[in-house]
Formats: sequence, structure tokens, C-alpha cells
Amino acid sequence: QVRLVESGGGLVQPGGSLRLSCAVSGVPFSIFPMGWYRQAPGKQRELVATFTSGGNTNYAEALKGRFTISRDNAKNTVYLQMNSLKVEDTAVYYCNANYYRAYWGQGTQVTVSS
Repeated sequence: QVRLVESGGGLVQPGGSLRLSCAVSGVPFSIFPMGWYRQAPGKQRELVATFTSGGNTNYAEALKGRFTISRDNAKNTVYLQMNSLKVEDTAVYYCNANYYRAYWGQGTQVTVSS
């Protein structure tokens, strides 16, 4: 059974940082594509950053330099380090794994506000 559990969201001031975690089970870790998407109120879900099946990283162009995706294969966990956060980064962040079909976590809320 595939399970993705996000954590680490919260309220942060503009310019602050957060690190999200996604604990993955039921998927051969590091083999299949997985990563992070987000959905802001009234908007479509969009890519943030992912690992490809080959282990390369893929970022939304507008987020390069501020967000970093990483993973710990020993812990089956994918991380998203978010720096210099902006109000427009406010969204629900979802962990995703593509293991013959798309699997999603429950999401974690990130709110950037002063």
C-alpha cells in the first residue's frame, strides 16, 4: 500500500524558511519519480520540484534558487527546503509519487504572512 505523509507546514513571515518532509512507504524509493506540488486558493495544482526516475531534479522555473528538493534514501523521505518565502508561496503543498499511477499525500498548509 502506497502512503505519503507530509509534515512541516505552518505559518511563516515573508523572508522566512520552512522545510517540508514527506515520508514515503509502499514505493521502491529513489526509482520512481516523486516530489512536490502546490495548490493555492482558486488556482490549479502546480509543480514545485521533483526527482525524475533517473534521479535528476526538476524545478518550477520561478522557484529555482529559493526552493531545494532533497531526499534521504535510508529514511524513505523527500524534503523541500523553502527559503526567502513570499506571500505568493502560500498554498497547500502536496507530496507526489508516480508508481504506475499518481499518488498524493494529504497536503500540508504553508502560509506566508506578516
